Amino acid sequence: MEVEIREMGETRGSFILKNSSPAMANALRRTMLTDIPKMAIDKVEFHLGPIMVDDKEYESVTPLFDEIVAHRLGMVPVPTDYSLFSSQEDCVCGGEGCPSCTIMYSLNKIGPCTVLSGDMMPLGNPDLAVKDQFIPIVELTDGQAVLIYATAVMGTARKHVKWQAAFGVGYKYLPNVSIDKKRAGEQDTLDSIRVCPRRVFEVKSGKLAVRDALNCGMCRECEVVSKGAVTVSADETNFLFKYETDGSLTAKQVLDRGMEILSAQPEGVFSYVGEEKL
Repeated sequence: MEVEIREMGETRGSFILKNSSPAMANALRRTMLTDIPKMAIDKVEFHLGPIMVDDKEYESVTPLFDEIVAHRLGMVPVPTDYSLFSSQEDCVCGGEGCPSCTIMYSLNKIGPCTVLSGDMMPLGNPDLAVKDQFIPIVELTDGQAVLIYATAVMGTARKHVKWQAAFGVGYKYLPNVSIDKKRAGEQDTLDSIRVCPRRVFEVKSGKLAVRDALNCGMCRECEVVSKGAVTVSADETNFLFKYETDGSLTAKQVLDRGMEILSAQPEGVFSYVGEEKL
């Protein structure tokens, strides 16, 4: 099997899985969804009692239950660096928690304000600050405050969705679009442009031509209007993948780790085409 990169941004990726099978394509999709390890907040400690700031007393309370605030913190994407952190199960601390398997954040805000994800301050390495700074957590009114310590650990989405790094992972068979050259200039054939919703076709020298076959959704309206001059089929050995990440890992890291996990299986052998390993 081979992987050909089409697009690889910070949080979005697209690639073609070549010389494969539907079973392996689905295995890669499920691996990217559920088996990619990442950091996420798993433990939240709330300060109880009054909070004193500049000789003014604030009430340690929010309009939401603590459980709701903790859940929202858990869904905030936390930067993940595999070279710095490992899972607690594999850590030398034996799962007790140490700088090699946990990230500690503090959140200290007084109202009135909107508490945002950017208010979470990492204790120690400033590079571990969350990248998405504007995720709303809770509203504080005058006289309210929060003092929270949150701990992030490594996990996978098999345990909880907060550890899911990739989203919208989908694939389709690579479409094959062919045009009968003898009928490419007929009006019925040219009408394929009118009915195609994906801009698959274009006109060159008065004849219908394929502009971008990868955009084809295989609705086959072109086959109907062209009366068979255009044919569309699916290649069941090549697959077009598209996906996004939540920002805790880059699109490159998600694909690399997914392929690494599958390659560890006896039948999981991948190689890159046209680009070095990410």
